[in-house]
Amino acid sequence: MYGADGTDTFWLDFTNIALGLVTLVCVIVVAAGVVRELGHRFARARRLADDHAFHSPELGVTMADGGERIDRERIDRERADRK
Repeated sequence: MYGADGTDTFWLDFTNIALGLVTLVCVIVVAAGVVRELGHRFARARRLADDHAFHSPELGVTMADGGERIDRERIDRERADRK
């Protein structure tokens, strides 16, 4: 039935190769999606590393109190200079 020169063997091999390529493409697409998602998560974590900022989808990265970041070292130096 499946001789070396038969057309059935050709189509069986052709189908197996085609399905193998489709599977390979799907694996590559899923792997690329995972890498992209992890890249976005790490980038977001770096952007939000500031304890004074938080992410709001409508506004982007905003300050918790609505103002500028307070430089604690500068304030401490100014207080020390006043004394």
